[in-house]
Amino acid sequence: MITWLVTGGAGFIGSNFIRQSLTINKVKIINLDKLTYAGNLESLASEMNNQNHIFVKGSIDNKELLDKIMFTYHPDAVVNFAAESHVDRSIDGPANFIHTNIVGTFELLEAVRTYWSQLAKPKRNNFRFLHVSTDEVYGSLEDKGYFNENHPYAPNSPYSASKAASDHLVRSYFHTYRLPVLTTNCSNTYGPYQFPEKLIPLMIMNVLEGKPLPVYGDGQNIRDWLYVKDLCTAFRTVLEKGTPGKAYNIGGNNEKTNLQVIHAICDLLNKIRPNKNNINYRDLIKFVEDRPGHDLRYAIDASKIRRELGWIPGETFETGLSKTVQWYLKNQDWCYRVLSGSYQGERLGLSNIFTSQN
Repeated sequence: MITWLVTGGAGFIGSNFIRQSLTINKVKIINLDKLTYAGNLESLASEMNNQNHIFVKGSIDNKELLDKIMFTYHPDAVVNFAAESHVDRSIDGPANFIHTNIVGTFELLEAVRTYWSQLAKPKRNNFRFLHVSTDEVYGSLEDKGYFNENHPYAPNSPYSASKAASDHLVRSYFHTYRLPVLTTNCSNTYGPYQFPEKLIPLMIMNVLEGKPLPVYGDGQNIRDWLYVKDLCTAFRTVLEKGTPGKAYNIGGNNEKTNLQVIHAICDLLNKIRPNKNNINYRDLIKFVEDRPGHDLRYAIDASKIRRELGWIPGETFETGLSKTVQWYLKNQDWCYRVLSGSYQGERLGLSNIFTSQN
């Protein structure tokens, strides 16, 4: 049986990856997470008694803890999901993003390098470090073109800048130390267990509570959407087949404006959970001040991972969104439990600098 260290495994994508991997792979997973507001063990309740899932509470900036984990469990791979990830929060408070996404990634790389360098040759040759990043490092596209792996980096928010820096660190450890790293840059992801500050779960919860549906600016910003279970399959594919030192873009081929996404959510809920007073949920839409520096369009060219590794997404946006809406309808208690902390659905990302100008 192989062993993977998964960092940030109690978050949205990490918890989906762990549940899926424990079902499909013969793998033991060491799950390291410091349980911030967006990481919670509610998302892994089904796996907490699984002998192949070992949870360790802690942060990737704790070098002593990382060393202990490495030399206690002897992982065959590290999958790094640990990151602060919400653009609006990075506008309000960039310091946490710099510390976790840059300093934390550095400490993790150093711990992995120390461990990897002492492995026997066969295990050292097969070891992999998978770094999970975002398409936001590329900046903003106009109405044509796609992000490929050679697209220049041009991050426009503290979040994307911190992820771009971590990508460069990871790349440098391959070229300097030959550490067998892999990097994935992924489009907007949605699905079960996503913290309800992100667009799709926030809109679903607001509809169910009869709250306004805030649309930034004119709602015409475009994103490529990818169902989380397809993304997790892509990660395992890159781990198993990817070439060290390479980056792989992962996208769903589902470009939608934010307004189109919200309309689709409203229309689905109008059909399967109609309002008792026959109110069309689209009437809850409220246009609000745009996010500062809001990128116009992200679009992923995922031809490389399809061509070289054989991965393609299994869900369309319509099928994935239907599954996602149904999940949130059945799991509203999960949403209320994870929202019982600091975040209660309020607008983020308008720092004092900007609000004072209103």
